[in-house]
Amino acid sequence: MFDRFSLADLSTRVLSAPMTGGPSTPELAAAVSGAGGLGFVAAGLSSADDLADSILAARKLTSGVLGVNLFVPQPTAADISQLSAYESAVAPKAELYGVPIGEPRHDDEWCAKLEVVCDLRPEVVSFTFGVPNEAQFRRLHDVGILNLATVTSVREGMIALSYGADALVAQGPHAGGHRATFDPFAEPPRDSLDDLVSALAYCFDCPVVAAGGLGTARDVSRVRDAGATAVQLGTAFLLADEAGTNPVHRAALRNPHFTETVMTRAFTGRYARTLRNRFFDDHDPDAIFGFPEVAMMIAPIQAAAVRLGDPHGTALWAGAGFRAAKAAPAADIVRELAG
Repeated sequence: MFDRFSLADLSTRVLSAPMTGGPSTPELAAAVSGAGGLGFVAAGLSSADDLADSILAARKLTSGVLGVNLFVPQPTAADISQLSAYESAVAPKAELYGVPIGEPRHDDEWCAKLEVVCDLRPEVVSFTFGVPNEAQFRRLHDVGILNLATVTSVREGMIALSYGADALVAQGPHAGGHRATFDPFAEPPRDSLDDLVSALAYCFDCPVVAAGGLGTARDVSRVRDAGATAVQLGTAFLLADEAGTNPVHRAALRNPHFTETVMTRAFTGRYARTLRNRFFDDHDPDAIFGFPEVAMMIAPIQAAAVRLGDPHGTALWAGAGFRAAKAAPAADIVRELAG
């Protein structure tokens, strides 16, 4: 039996949220962990081999604890006729950027990635879009891994703990990127982060990590007062020196012409928060459920827009507090947030 890490062991209870698509690098995870927090490797849409490489790369950079985030696979929410209609709707964008529509297929390599984490044993694994089954949780426990489930409601917290989660990440409505709602067809809850943290802390005897819309030390202090054991921030690290945020995304976060964030399914087929741009304006009315198929369809368009330096053809994931993000070493950001 292995001794398992506890969130109480952190000298600084700040977690860097896993951000798929580039921002979460081994360097960022290592820097946050090296500063006394907990850095995450994002494995949501990566291959098992890439996940293993990222964990090993981060291990070389820090002796601190490391986390890995996995997307839990679910039956597809995509409807063939709706996918076809949405493909037609976005076809002019693909033509504009000179790329084909992506093939709406994706093998998440879920089982292979579970093998990787059981073999390489990061101290923490968190889950998004649901939770593993009891046998999978038990296996992770047996190799000494602390398991976090990302939830958006008390009901989801109850489900996660009943299957074997050790702690809950309470994701509020102002979070950047994907909402973690278990039901792929459901509109995410709009209850405030503070209310969700308080409710989870009251209902369950487990650590609760607050996430979503946090950007300053004052925000951190507020949710700690609401009952959070620790905090998780993503947007606050998008401009960090070690983040892999692409130049188009970095520039947009500091561009005064981008003034608001919006929730949309337009880029991936699941609700997610991004800076408002023309792609949202053009395609949110036609957006459908269908993750990850929609994400695969739109991927070539987004990649081409980034290559061309166009912020209006790609998702610009950001939480509502994006204006607080600063360009600085990740360790400095951790220290400032911790107060």
